[in-house]
Amino acid sequence: MDLQGELVTHPYAAYQRLRDAAPVQRIAGPGGEPAWLVTRYDDVRSALADPRLSLNKANAVEGAYRGLSLPPALDANLLNMDPPDHTRLRKLVGRAFTPRRVEELRTPIRRTADDLLDALGTHGRTDLIAAYAAPLPITVICDLLGVPDGHRTDFRGWTNELIAPDPSRPQAAKQAIGAMLAFFTELIAHKRRHPADDLLSDLITVRDTDGDRLGEDELTSLAFLILGAGYENTVQLIGNAVHALLTHPELLARLRLDPSKLPDAVEELARYEGPALLSIRRFPTEDVTISGVTIPAGETVLLSLSAANRDPARFPHPEQLDVDRDTSGHLALGYGIHYCLGAPLARAETEIALAALLERFSSLALTETEPQWRTSLRARGLVALPVEYKSAVPAVPAVPAVRAARAARPLA
Repeated sequence: MDLQGELVTHPYAAYQRLRDAAPVQRIAGPGGEPAWLVTRYDDVRSALADPRLSLNKANAVEGAYRGLSLPPALDANLLNMDPPDHTRLRKLVGRAFTPRRVEELRTPIRRTADDLLDALGTHGRTDLIAAYAAPLPITVICDLLGVPDGHRTDFRGWTNELIAPDPSRPQAAKQAIGAMLAFFTELIAHKRRHPADDLLSDLITVRDTDGDRLGEDELTSLAFLILGAGYENTVQLIGNAVHALLTHPELLARLRLDPSKLPDAVEELARYEGPALLSIRRFPTEDVTISGVTIPAGETVLLSLSAANRDPARFPHPEQLDVDRDTSGHLALGYGIHYCLGAPLARAETEIALAALLERFSSLALTETEPQWRTSLRARGLVALPVEYKSAVPAVPAVPAVRAARAARPLA
């Protein structure tokens, strides 16, 4: 099996082999262009905080893997920026994702989770990704950003085309990019006409009153990044966490008896089966040496978060799911100045999603033994999570049925 194929189908075994034999290795990146893959925890953590490793594509040499090819109105985002531009934009949106702000969102998040579970009834079978893990974070991030009900659409279908493109449909990714650009252009125009108390309205006000702080392409790109990254990582985190618990029934039973362990469980589940296999690509602004390997300036560096999180030098017996281990320092959500902006929100949503699910259903089990993972070098997530479930008590709707019906609308 070729290395790239092995990294997609059996990532943890492949990363273990690379860590042991060649912790810095030249490979073909997700787009087929050459790249350097880094797999050891200490190397990855140091590289994530190294200012010589730039996210700006302008620092890439010709022929290097540069990541997704996006139009300027979607590309001017935090994932392609270094300080001071990165600092300027992150400061504009950071207050929306502070621990205090996230704490205020816990009640509406739980309400949305209960709405979705109410829609499932007391027993049956369902795809838990489409019915729960996807619509929960989509609803939360749309409410935070201020996306009106009538503008909510199949975001996950679009991002699927970018994260795990189908080789048999080469035009699908380009069509998805065009659809996203049209969507965000229309959304911003709508919010300009109908401002409200939400994050996107606030950003539009900044743009329209002080263009030096936020350009038009930056505004569109921020909306794209917040909405896309704000739900996609959480969909995968919730789905992966539920799958891991269902394949570790002893841990599932323990969490039912002691929900106070859920915050620790979320951290360990993120380490064990996090949503990102790789961090965003980087380009050295000068020659850099990692584990004795010199990487020339401008070539692409890929840092494997999932390989680092299963490095036995940092996490003993990393293949074991252990909620009592010290997970401090795990890299599932990054590290350094590019640490995931929405990490507090993703943690809260995952914890609440698991708590609501375990409280509601006394019986929850997989209906298929072989999960179908996305065929992606970038992201680790399930295409679907078929389960059967049974509730111990009848569900009691927590909010009006119209909201529950909206929240439960299928998205994939």
